[in-house]
Amino acid sequence: MSTATSRVSARTYAGGLPAEVTSFIGRRHEVAAVKRLLADARMVTLTGPGGVGKTRMALRVATDLRRAFPDGVWLVELAELDNPALLPQAMVAALKIQSHAARPPVQVLTEHLRQQRALVVLDNCEHVLDESCLLAQALLRSAPELRILATSRQPLGVVGEQEFPVPTLPLPSGDPQNTMSDAVQLFAERATAVLPDFTVTDENQDVIEQICRRLDGLPLGIELAVVRLRVLSVHQLLDRLDDLFGLLSAGSKATASRHRTLRALIDWSHGLCTEHERLLWASLSVFTGSLDLEAAEEICAGAGLPHDEILDLMIGLVEKSVLIREEHPYGVRFRLLDTIRQYGRERLAASGQEQELKRRYRDYYRRLSREAQAQLFGPGQAELLTRLRAEHPNLRTALEYCHAERAGLCIDMASDLLDHWITSSHLGEGRDWLEQGLAQAAGGSEVRARAFWACGSLAIIQGDQTSAIGLLAKSRTLGEQLGLKSVLGYVELYSGMVAMHAGDTASAVRSFEEAVTHHRADGDPAGEVQALTWLTLAHSFLGDSERAVAAAEEGIAICDAHGESWHRAYTTAALGIELWRQGDPRRATTLEHESLHVFHDLDDPVGVGLTIEVLAWIAASQGEYARAGELLGVLRTLWEAIGAPLLGFGHLIGYHDECSARTRCDLGEQAFQAAVKRGARRTPEQVLAYALKQEAPARCRSGAADQYAPLTPRETEIARLIARGMRNKQIAAALVIAQRTVEGHIEHVLCKLGFNSRTQIVGWVAEQARRTGERPPGGE
Repeated sequence: MSTATSRVSARTYAGGLPAEVTSFIGRRHEVAAVKRLLADARMVTLTGPGGVGKTRMALRVATDLRRAFPDGVWLVELAELDNPALLPQAMVAALKIQSHAARPPVQVLTEHLRQQRALVVLDNCEHVLDESCLLAQALLRSAPELRILATSRQPLGVVGEQEFPVPTLPLPSGDPQNTMSDAVQLFAERATAVLPDFTVTDENQDVIEQICRRLDGLPLGIELAVVRLRVLSVHQLLDRLDDLFGLLSAGSKATASRHRTLRALIDWSHGLCTEHERLLWASLSVFTGSLDLEAAEEICAGAGLPHDEILDLMIGLVEKSVLIREEHPYGVRFRLLDTIRQYGRERLAASGQEQELKRRYRDYYRRLSREAQAQLFGPGQAELLTRLRAEHPNLRTALEYCHAERAGLCIDMASDLLDHWITSSHLGEGRDWLEQGLAQAAGGSEVRARAFWACGSLAIIQGDQTSAIGLLAKSRTLGEQLGLKSVLGYVELYSGMVAMHAGDTASAVRSFEEAVTHHRADGDPAGEVQALTWLTLAHSFLGDSERAVAAAEEGIAICDAHGESWHRAYTTAALGIELWRQGDPRRATTLEHESLHVFHDLDDPVGVGLTIEVLAWIAASQGEYARAGELLGVLRTLWEAIGAPLLGFGHLIGYHDECSARTRCDLGEQAFQAAVKRGARRTPEQVLAYALKQEAPARCRSGAADQYAPLTPRETEIARLIARGMRNKQIAAALVIAQRTVEGHIEHVLCKLGFNSRTQIVGWVAEQARRTGERPPGGE
């Protein structure tokens, strides 16, 4: 709970699990017992009160079992999910399933997991208990090799579920011959994060043991109490705890003493805050997910909280371990633990300010969505899309508030988020918001007209052409009635895509040309470039090379003038297809490589699939059939995950089939299947390097520093000290730096290497030493 426990963002999770930043104390027997239960039972639920350590123990078990589950170990965090109905969508996102097909999310999950030997950790199920039970039962029925490890304050009630009550940490036995108890070890470990020189001595051990007993060995309670060592001695801390719990001791032992202990500690933390810190704590509880400073200042300022004090107040809450600081790809974010957030929400409700804070929260995220949509066609595109991904839980809650007040607010915001739904693989959720709002909103307005075509575009990407046709017709009617050039431009754009899918390319060309005219007149470069990209594809498909190249070059010029990269990558990929058709594979390959870099950086699976398709066709046309076979194997895995081959670009399927047939004919069936299997086994990183014709970076043998890239020299030094068996406190002393600084470097090392534990760092350092002929650090 201390600032040293700050977690990395979900997008830096390695293999589905967050990295361990602080050491895991004790629980050896419990972890072993849960692993034995999972060997026999397909679902195990760790139960216990808040703060007992269910999540941390589940993550340790999951990390230890990673090798037993070749198809992945995945964490699904439910604490930030307010709407139980969105549980399946949340799980699809957590498992990084990039399905674009128009299928219910439960079906997407069951089909994805059906043949997989995987472990899914459902964390914090208590507030979505019934939905968690139903989803777990559906998945376990359909996926025979699936195991589920859940954490909850009570069992889920799934047939065959094994419950494991998580005990508190063992307390001191009183026997001076026994080693330090787990509770005291945790106290000592976390105390060094507050006071780097802190040690357990003969003089203070008895007091520390008494503190741990007063806290019932509750891990969160210990972490909350340890923070007080910044201003209190251990003796003073014990005295304060005696005063705090004095009244509690009169109660019955049967009345959940651990709940009372944790509540009293949070009350104490609340009491130690200044009046303004307490107000901010309550205000921050309105956030569902993590937040940044800007959001805190915009939403929480007012009602007694000056805007210019928010930063200092947040620093105070971080120092008191109320807020957890996190590093995200584009900046620092903050999070309230679920127990702390629920406490804050109680205070917010009692303050009478809850509805006002919810209104500000809703309006802030509506404004963020609108501004992001307006700025996406420009140089800040990647950062904006990354931020929207980080804000997804808050965007979802804001949409719920919009929908509860007025359906028109919901569809307006959901339309602004169209690019977010596409790039973050939340197509189904985005379409659900639009369809729900459109079903309830009435009348003819520009907002409804835009929502109809936005919903239609998502239906097209999902392969639901029938629904798309109906939605676009309604949008066209409103657009014509209201004289909305922008609406009519997008209706023509997406109608052209429907015509392309139906094989009516000539009609598609007319629609795309109309779209260009409307968007140009309306001053919408994003719409114009999309229409020009599809004109390129359509002209190319009809064999009109001159017009195809002209449309592409015009689109690229518009993108370059605005510093835009995502739409440019699609235009470049389309031009690459035409150049390949003209017999210029070298230039085509260069363009596809350029696009692939962009799609990979933006995590756009459809774009990645499109460029790898073209690279496979190029390979086959040049007689590189083994390479073409491996790329087809990559595509098999990618398109199966998405839901259909060449989704959205179905008119190109003939090129795919021709490539596959030529490659199979040249290699023979056995060699063809072997090549496909090799490609299908490649990791995303290997796929990128192979598609770009890049070998994995060679290890430098000329010096000790270079082989540790991409680590900085300081990170390399710390990694080697970890390999020597040194703990954080020892490393800090050896390097004469603060222990918090050491923990920050370790977090960066874990993130850069994609690891979850110090043990992996030790193995990695040893491997580097072996490759370079150095003596391993542990042997120095």
